[in-house]
Amino acid sequence: MSPSSPEAVKKLVENMQADLRSLSMECKKKFPPVKEAAESGIVKIKTIAARNTDILAALKENSSEVVQPFLMGCGTKEPKITQLCLAAIQRLMSHEVVSEAAAGNIINMLWQLMENGLEELKLLQTVLVLLTTNTIVHDEVLSKAIVLCFRLHFTKDNITNNTAAATVRQVVTVVFERMVAEDERFKGLMEEPPAVQGNSNRRSVSTLRPSAKDAYMLFQDLCQLVNADAPYWLVGMTEMTRTFGLELLESVLNDFPEVFLQHQEFSFLLKERVCPLVIKLFSPNIKFRQGCGSSSSSPAPVEKPYFPICMRLLRVVSVLIKHFYSLLVTECEIFLSLLVKFLDGEKPQWLRAVAVESVHRLCVQPHLLRSFCQSYDMKQHSTKVFRDIVNALGSFIQSLFILPSAGNSSSSSTPAGGSVSASQGSAQGGPGSGGAGGGLITQAAFEYRGTWIPLMNVSVQGSAKATYLEMLDKVEPPSIPEGYAMSVAFSALLDLVRGITSMIEREISKQEQEAAMREEAEPASPPQDPMAHEVWEEMVNACWCGLLAALSLLLDASTDESATENILKAELSMASLCGRLGLVTPRDAFITAICKASLPPHYALTILSTANLSNKDRFDEQRSFSLCISVYSIQGQSVQMVSPSSESHQQVVAVGQPLTAQPQGTVVLTAKNIQCMRTLLNLAHCHGAYLGTSWQLVLATLQHLVWILGLKPSVGGVLKPGRAVEGPSTVLTTAVMTDLPVISNILSKLFESSQYLDDVSLHHLINALCSLSMEAMEMAYGNNKEPSLFAVAKLLETGLVNMDRIEILWRPLTAHLLEVCQHPNARMREWGAEAITSLIKAGLSFKHEPPLSKNQRLQLLLLNPLKELSNVLHADIRQKQLECVLQILQNQGDSLGPGWPLVLGVIGAIRNDQGESLIRTAFQCLQLVVTDFLPTMPCMCLQIVVDVAGSFGLQNQELNISLTSIGLLWNISDYFFQRGEAITEELEREEAVLLKQAQDKGEPLNRPFHPAPPFDCLWLCLYAKLGELCVDPRPAVRKSAGQTMFSTIAAHGTLLQPPTWNIVVWKVLFHLLDCVRKSSSTADKEKIESGGGNILIHHSRDTAEKQWAETWVLTLAGVARIFNTRRYLLQLLGDFFKAWEVLLDHIQSAALSKNNEVSLAALKSFQEILQLVTPIKDTDKLDALAMDVSPVLMESLQVSGPGRPLVRSDSLAERLAQRYGAQASLPPPGEELDDSALWWSAWNTWYRIGTECTRPPSGGADKLVFVPSQPFLTALIQIFPALYQHIAGGFSMEDLKKLGVILYGAVSVPISSDTSPFILPSYTEAVLTSLQEAVLTALDVLQKAICVGSENLQVMYPAIFEQLLLFVEFSCKPPQYGKMETKHVANAKYNQAEWVALNYVPFAERSLEVVVDLYHKTACHKAVINEKVLQNIIKTLRIPLGLKYACPAESTWKLAVSSLLKVLSIGLPVARQQASSGKFDTMWPELANAFEDFLFTKSTPPDNLSIQEFQRNEAVDVEVVQLISTEILPFANFIPKEFVGRIMSMLNKGSIHSQSSSFTEAEMDIRMREEFSKVCFETLLQFSFSNKVSTPQEGYISRMALSVLLQRAQDVLRRYVEDQRLSGRCPLPRQQVTEIIFVLKAISTLMDSLKKTQPENVDVNVWAQVIALYPTLVECITCSSPEVSSALKDALGPFKDFMQPPVSKVQNGES
Repeated sequence: MSPSSPEAVKKLVENMQADLRSLSMECKKKFPPVKEAAESGIVKIKTIAARNTDILAALKENSSEVVQPFLMGCGTKEPKITQLCLAAIQRLMSHEVVSEAAAGNIINMLWQLMENGLEELKLLQTVLVLLTTNTIVHDEVLSKAIVLCFRLHFTKDNITNNTAAATVRQVVTVVFERMVAEDERFKGLMEEPPAVQGNSNRRSVSTLRPSAKDAYMLFQDLCQLVNADAPYWLVGMTEMTRTFGLELLESVLNDFPEVFLQHQEFSFLLKERVCPLVIKLFSPNIKFRQGCGSSSSSPAPVEKPYFPICMRLLRVVSVLIKHFYSLLVTECEIFLSLLVKFLDGEKPQWLRAVAVESVHRLCVQPHLLRSFCQSYDMKQHSTKVFRDIVNALGSFIQSLFILPSAGNSSSSSTPAGGSVSASQGSAQGGPGSGGAGGGLITQAAFEYRGTWIPLMNVSVQGSAKATYLEMLDKVEPPSIPEGYAMSVAFSALLDLVRGITSMIEREISKQEQEAAMREEAEPASPPQDPMAHEVWEEMVNACWCGLLAALSLLLDASTDESATENILKAELSMASLCGRLGLVTPRDAFITAICKASLPPHYALTILSTANLSNKDRFDEQRSFSLCISVYSIQGQSVQMVSPSSESHQQVVAVGQPLTAQPQGTVVLTAKNIQCMRTLLNLAHCHGAYLGTSWQLVLATLQHLVWILGLKPSVGGVLKPGRAVEGPSTVLTTAVMTDLPVISNILSKLFESSQYLDDVSLHHLINALCSLSMEAMEMAYGNNKEPSLFAVAKLLETGLVNMDRIEILWRPLTAHLLEVCQHPNARMREWGAEAITSLIKAGLSFKHEPPLSKNQRLQLLLLNPLKELSNVLHADIRQKQLECVLQILQNQGDSLGPGWPLVLGVIGAIRNDQGESLIRTAFQCLQLVVTDFLPTMPCMCLQIVVDVAGSFGLQNQELNISLTSIGLLWNISDYFFQRGEAITEELEREEAVLLKQAQDKGEPLNRPFHPAPPFDCLWLCLYAKLGELCVDPRPAVRKSAGQTMFSTIAAHGTLLQPPTWNIVVWKVLFHLLDCVRKSSSTADKEKIESGGGNILIHHSRDTAEKQWAETWVLTLAGVARIFNTRRYLLQLLGDFFKAWEVLLDHIQSAALSKNNEVSLAALKSFQEILQLVTPIKDTDKLDALAMDVSPVLMESLQVSGPGRPLVRSDSLAERLAQRYGAQASLPPPGEELDDSALWWSAWNTWYRIGTECTRPPSGGADKLVFVPSQPFLTALIQIFPALYQHIAGGFSMEDLKKLGVILYGAVSVPISSDTSPFILPSYTEAVLTSLQEAVLTALDVLQKAICVGSENLQVMYPAIFEQLLLFVEFSCKPPQYGKMETKHVANAKYNQAEWVALNYVPFAERSLEVVVDLYHKTACHKAVINEKVLQNIIKTLRIPLGLKYACPAESTWKLAVSSLLKVLSIGLPVARQQASSGKFDTMWPELANAFEDFLFTKSTPPDNLSIQEFQRNEAVDVEVVQLISTEILPFANFIPKEFVGRIMSMLNKGSIHSQSSSFTEAEMDIRMREEFSKVCFETLLQFSFSNKVSTPQEGYISRMALSVLLQRAQDVLRRYVEDQRLSGRCPLPRQQVTEIIFVLKAISTLMDSLKKTQPENVDVNVWAQVIALYPTLVECITCSSPEVSSALKDALGPFKDFMQPPVSKVQNGES
């Protein structure tokens, strides 16, 4: 409850009354006055309590009276009473009911007690309560109270001493607190009085308010006391110690700095009193040097430094500097210089320790440090205090390592110095030294060159908790444990760095924010004042050397991980700060230090030792970096920067291969190296933006470490731990193994974080990586050692994370990677390519803003390196490039747009020397393009696609690819066809743009086939490509290309404009024909053994020549087909006739080539172009055109290959109509196109081919000759009918003769024995070969044409007959072919190369049938009569008729006879009609010869002729005689006499058989041609006794014949009789018997005839001859043969008619 509440007041009153009662009780006996006073006091209190409402105020007013009894009680000096009174007084005080007067009384009373030495502790307590509960005590009273406390402090009683000291401290504080409170109170009411300037009067305190005055007086006296002067205000002081005074000064200065800063009077005190005092007191320490107790030179002995004072002075100085630096700039400079001096090695150890603690206190106040820098370092002619502090710390640390002997010399002043220090050291240094199990726990320590200094835990980071500065109770200097000073100095260093860096960085960030805000507000605002920057820079410049020297030494000496960590952190933050401030040298120095610490000792990494050399020098001098000490000069004295010493006792965690050539082969990494590496990674990761050119250092070091640790790059450039086998000497402990993934991860993060760097920093990073990579490339030349891929991998990683601003780094990045791709080391190259392709893929798939489709420049920029890779010759690089293209197509194919030409260029940049797999990959890309992306690419690129596909066709590494690429060309053509209109539109738009550009430049438009429309040019490029493929060295490619080319032209040719066809014909088709013809004629005839592997080559393709032949065939056929199907179009072109001539010329040269396949195919093409129809006249039937074109289209569709139907969006007819309008493809109405010139040209070609190929060879038999094959000749002849249709109108006799020559020649050609079995029928079959059929067909066509043709055509009949009769002759004498020897087919051996004459018999016979037929139709034609056709027929037939049995084939003469009979049956009537004209005169002798040759042949029948056969042959002879009897003899008067005479003699000859000696007896009766003789005889007789003798001539013939016959009979009979007689018993030969029988029968026949005939018709001589026979007959009666007897009987019978008496002549005359 509050002291003023009613209850409290009530209680107070009660308590006081109780106290007074107790007092009166105590004093009742001994001290009655006191008792009375107490009792009156009770009354007084009661009265006050009763009368007043505000009891407390009333009490205060009357406090002097109220206190009086208690004061009197104290005066008794009776302990019990005194204690009671003091307690009561305190109670009053605590209720603040003591007035100023009462307080004075109380103090006086206390003073007395003090002087009497009573109740000292209670006294102190009472004073304290009095002063703290209220502010009524002032001036002398206050000073008396304070003195009282001081006096008590110096009593002999320890407890009192200490309590008094505490009380003094509290009282002093209270005094100053009152002043502060007073200032607070007046702060609002009134302004401070104006400061009195230069107040020299120390005691002038008139301006101060009461409390302030007290404080002032107190402080001034404290200074006096410390300075051992008399106090002004604290009257009554008996003694005082400096230490206590300094402590009090320090606490006031420390606790109430604002008092001194706000009040000028106090500031004055500080300047005038405190500082001089401090400096004065410091002097013994300054002069003292350890080791020389008194200097001989100085007259007075040097006062030894006194620890308690010195330590307290340092504390005061710390406070002064901390709080009043601004007031005491000059003084502080002195203090700081002193501090620095105290660190000197010659000072006592304890002094150095407290000095270091003081310095540490400064180091945790960065703002203070900054002030130093501004006030001293940045001023001219001023001490560089800040730099000195840092350097002093550095030197201090170094001195600890370098001067260990000075160890504990000062501690010798304590008896057990050494032992103390040791025990303290272990206690403080090893916080866990008593660990369980007593295992040795490593002590954190520094160790350098044998000096081992333990590291203690001295303070929490950022707070300078001192140990020795706090030893206020020690009088003797304490012994300093080993390592303590080092630990403090170490902490100081770290805190210094931490403080400075964080402060400056905060300020920089703040400044940057403000600047940014200002720019937002007003963009053109002036920049921040540069002053701040200068301060920061000066601070860094001042401290970096010292810091670096100390830190690197510590880093090297550190054996504790956390200490190392702290050192590295410090170096890192300094490096970063220097980077931010743009201080390159210090930045690089710190980074170099970290880098060196990361690498193994003495590692020869040039870049670190010669960071300042130019690149050139760096390569020149592989300078080993085993400099042990690099020296930074610091203000005249040199600070040694210690470089790693190799013998540090560090835990080795990895052994690996050095990247550079090291003398010792392997290098060792310690745990510390790894720790440094992590710091380095951290630095690069967090502070990359400030590294600038130091990237080079950092990355070079990382590269070496990564190499030693065996990290190898994997996907995306991330480094992963390689396999252990990579380097045989790489050994990693498990500790590192677990660390590696982390390190690898940080490495990646480091480069990932490059996305947060600004553009300039990024460029620094890229440049550093590039130059690293260049070095790696240099090293990888010439040795097959694995190269370092660090730089390449990281370039890739950096590129990947900076995709959003790829443009700024793309060029340097890719330019370098392209160089890497050309490196001879395969692994290096491979990564170069991996990097570049990954970047391109990532670049294309990245979502840029704006997107690539709108930013074509960027897209082309990204794709460009892909194109550049084509210039690299290494196959592995090209493989990567193409795989990349494939992936780009699969992922971004739809959006390539303007990048297509580039991509296609890459796909098409194949060469034959590149090997199959490359070509195969490239081709996969192309297939993908053609199947999926044609619609998405700009039409301008289609031509490139065609070129690329063509180049794959032409490569010679992989046949299948060539063939497939031809298929792709077909697909492309289909695409053109289907998308024709769209493509045309787009191309024409682009064409217009290009044309305009070209005109602006004044150049012609440069594109192939220019004048043609762009869409047509696309087709022409396609055709030209296919044309190139058609003459590829490989037959399969030629074949496929040829088929494709002609199919596309056939299928899609309709899309071309008519003028374009001109180019197609001349530039594509004829050009191709020329090339093929040339190649075929020069092709090699060497046999190709096999097609490689186990492929067998068919004999028809086993030479290059034969393979080219196939190509020629295809090409010619294709061109001919185009001429056939597209003739309407072509004929509208101006030079169609010229083209036609050229085509015919090609056909001719092919037909005459010495290759059967080519020549035959040429004729097929010839046939094809002859089947053309002359264009129709009516124009209204467009569908007629479609009908005409579409069969070819349909055919080409089937040709086009499996699964490739053409998509037809509309009917072909409509398309054509749209394309040309109907009229273009059809001739104008009523106007026949004049084709005759074409056909005559064709006829001439045909004639030339025929003449050339049927001309027999001129050379001798030994030369190898080329003989045209039968199919060829057949085809040639078969062409004629088609051709003739077109030229019939003008076909002249001249032409017919030409034709005849060719037909004859063709038939005469022999065939080779090895083909004869296929062409010839077996010899026994009478069949025509197809060639012979063709020849006859040709003639047949002609004769039919003549038959229906005009009169003047009929003069050709005789010529046709002549031709046919030539062929008829072949039956008996086959034609000769030059001088070649031919064998008869029956004797030919098939396996020998000889020539076989054909069996011409069937052909001749068929020709004969044709002749008969034709003669049947044309016998009466004038030409036929005039040209003596009949005579020629007979003359020709005479040959087989004469040969008869000697003919090659029996059928021949039989056919000849029947033909003769037919011809004569038609021809003789004509001949009789024309008898008078004499046109047939020459025929008759020919006919007579023919009859005679046939009927009385010289050839004998073969021996094996059967009887039936003989009889059949005889019947034929009989037929001939019957013809004579019916057709010739009855008209004898129209027939020349000689002819009739010859006929009669023939009949005569036939009617009497002479015996032939060759027959055996048995056959005699048959072999005589009895029937024939009989018929002859009958005919003879018939015409002998004809009563219709119209001319004497005829009768004459008969008579002559009869007389011959009778004469013959007489001879036979006589001879018979003669022989009969001679033979005696022997029978006569059968033949002779037959003959005699025949003669006898003839005589009987004659007798019959004579009987029937008018007697006057019979010549007298005849009668005479008949009668003369009789005696001879009678003589025969003696014969023995019954047949003869029987015949004789018949012959003698008729003679009875002559037996009558003779009549007289007269009678005879009358009658």
